[in-house]
Amino acid sequence: MREAVMPQGVEYISTLILLAQEQQQKPGFGGFDLLIFLVPLVLFYFLFLRPMQRRQEQEKQTLITSIQKNDRVITTAGIYGNVITVEPEKDEVVVKVDDNCRLRMLKASILKNLSHDERVQAEKDKAKEGKK
Repeated sequence: MREAVMPQGVEYISTLILLAQEQQQKPGFGGFDLLIFLVPLVLFYFLFLRPMQRRQEQEKQTLITSIQKNDRVITTAGIYGNVITVEPEKDEVVVKVDDNCRLRMLKASILKNLSHDERVQAEKDKAKEGKK
């Protein structure tokens, strides 16, 4: 009978596999070491990122609810215009871009309310003048 002859490359690969299995079984890198890396990441998320996301959501909601007729706005597409109508039940606004160009869009597509920002800035300036 013939003996099965393995090529040298197969022996080399099987040796590497055995070495890799031995290295995986070494103690020292277990669940505790993984926990050391994960705990700071989870803390960072809950202490910094999540509150920032909530604040941004709240600011966006305030922006959407503060849109009024004749406000000057910037859309997420970068289009400047004036709000002509606000439909709260449909969550839509009509923005006048030019004399004969009106766009109907969702309130969520408004990036910035320039008129509201000006009103808030004016109120802050009045408060500063009142303190002086």
